[in-house]
Amino acid sequence: MRTVPEDIDTPEILIDRDVLERNIRRMATAVQAKGLQLRPHAKTHKIPEIATLQLAAGAAGLTVATIGEAEVFVGHGADDVFIAYPLWVGPRQAQRLRRLSAAARITVGTDSAEAAETMAAGLGDAAERLQVLVEIDSGHHRSGVSPARAVDVARAATRAGLRVTGVFTFPGHSYAPGMPVEAAQQEHDALQEASGLLKAAGFEVTRVSGGSTPTATLTEATAATEVRPGVYVFGDAQQLELARCAPEDIALTIAATVVSRHEGDELAPRRVLLDSGSKILGGDRPAWATGFGRLLDHPEARVTALSEHHATVVWPDGSALPALGQRLRVIPNHVCAAVNLVDTVTVVSGGEVADRWSVAARGRNQ
Repeated sequence: MRTVPEDIDTPEILIDRDVLERNIRRMATAVQAKGLQLRPHAKTHKIPEIATLQLAAGAAGLTVATIGEAEVFVGHGADDVFIAYPLWVGPRQAQRLRRLSAAARITVGTDSAEAAETMAAGLGDAAERLQVLVEIDSGHHRSGVSPARAVDVARAATRAGLRVTGVFTFPGHSYAPGMPVEAAQQEHDALQEASGLLKAAGFEVTRVSGGSTPTATLTEATAATEVRPGVYVFGDAQQLELARCAPEDIALTIAATVVSRHEGDELAPRRVLLDSGSKILGGDRPAWATGFGRLLDHPEARVTALSEHHATVVWPDGSALPALGQRLRVIPNHVCAAVNLVDTVTVVSGGEVADRWSVAARGRNQ
């Protein structure tokens, strides 16, 4: 059982540094054994100290979601960053990309001729400093083009003055029960087809980027050159339900206090109320999830409802309800959303407070 240090007030995000470092080492080792590069998605943690640990463990660079996140991590010393979404680059974004590309190796994504042309026009002579990857839809059906359309987008980007070096995809449909293996196969097929078509069209393909936390260890080097998992550093309740991590792999929890308890009756279940609501846990709950979160040391309990500042936890029969004032550790469903709700996190090691880190890229959504 991992206790909450006495000098912590709740609710508070706690990061167990020992578990965090173990997760980082394990993913780095697993990916390297496959002959792949690891480019972890820093939008999960948004914390420069964690990025430093990932890079020290052998990561080839970082993945981010926005120009703002890239600015934060480049400002803290990262020199190789991939903004892994199709960008629409207006004049102000172009100016920021020009500054970034003068300080670090920057890669951006695109999935349309129009976006590529607009980007190139805004970047001017700085366009040649960036690398561009064409996004491929491998089954998630969010952004990205079919493999068959990759060459058209790449040619348009090249005509506009951009340097296309490969393709990427996000197998986001792997975040569902029974889907990681199938999504990994679809990722493989889509990347292999798209990169093959680009090579046949005369493009030099040096980057083929895939991988999510559920699929990263399933991705094969026969199609990809790198993977971009993010959640693996912390784990969360979704990954537990998908059996992609175990309770001992959970590095981030929310320390919470029991503020109300009820033994239940014919009208209402046995339950406790914690002082950790949607404003610190986040409100994500996919349709297949069994609750709004889990309790680290009480796997049968379920967070069944959230208000802004409180969580209702239904307690299993046959297990004693926790006492008023007892402190518990809650696992959020979606850890990326939880981290983005706080300015700082508390780092613990051996049950004691070891450090406090700033969530430096929090809110950098532009």
